[in-house]
Amino acid sequence: MNIQTITKLLTDAGIEENEARVEIKMLLEHFCKYTELDKAKGKVLEEEQLEYLENKVMERIRDRKPVQYIIGEAYFMGEYFKVTPDVLIPRDETEILVREAIEIIRGNGLKDVLDIGTGSGCIACTIAKQTDAVVLGIDISSDALRIALDNVTRLGINNRAVFRKSNLFEKIREEERFDIILSNPPYIPKGTALQQEVCHEPQIALFADDGGLEFYKKIIRRAPEYLKPEGWLMFELGMGEAESVKNLMKKEFKDIIVVKDLAGIDRVIYGKVKTKD
Repeated sequence: MNIQTITKLLTDAGIEENEARVEIKMLLEHFCKYTELDKAKGKVLEEEQLEYLENKVMERIRDRKPVQYIIGEAYFMGEYFKVTPDVLIPRDETEILVREAIEIIRGNGLKDVLDIGTGSGCIACTIAKQTDAVVLGIDISSDALRIALDNVTRLGINNRAVFRKSNLFEKIREEERFDIILSNPPYIPKGTALQQEVCHEPQIALFADDGGLEFYKKIIRRAPEYLKPEGWLMFELGMGEAESVKNLMKKEFKDIIVVKDLAGIDRVIYGKVKTKD
């Protein structure tokens, strides 16, 4: 048994070759403390380590459990975040939302941010760590908020990213106002068939009624009440939802911009709240 034959177990199970290599690398680094540098130096894994690696790969294959849940963490914008099946696994697409938010915050000296549906806290924590803003992350799930609090402690930003249990704006106080409200909301239309791996993630954070637009509508309707003058509303977008979300925003928001991902898919939308006459 060697790394190549264990990797082949993944590819034989239908996992794409490049993805299989990445997953093996993650498992090796986490469980065996075996890095690419060790590999380059010709360091040989002990038989016990290979057996342990094989067991984890078989768990991955048997349950189709995402490797991030097996190792208990996910990499996002330069940091490792704790993840469990109580929270979504951070994805590359969400980095676009966070990078756009950071650019706006830095460029305008903004201080107060609200992250709706914070989950693992990866958005809130990254913004708090890379800007001077204070971020309030809210979520309906107590289990998700416990993970978010663990991630704040990991990054040492306890006073910069704070969390509160709230169903959307339910627990936001009347007097609270934000420079930016942003969200990666549930946006997959209910009834959509998903890959087996995605089925391990919290369904409440994935699916939405109204063809996937449910939470965009709810947030857009209430966001102007909690934004400062010229405040921003930002969303990650589901595939094919850009035009619908843009039309929903037009009544209360101006200067609306849509940002594409590397595949040319509309992935992020944001705009400024209109000034009331």
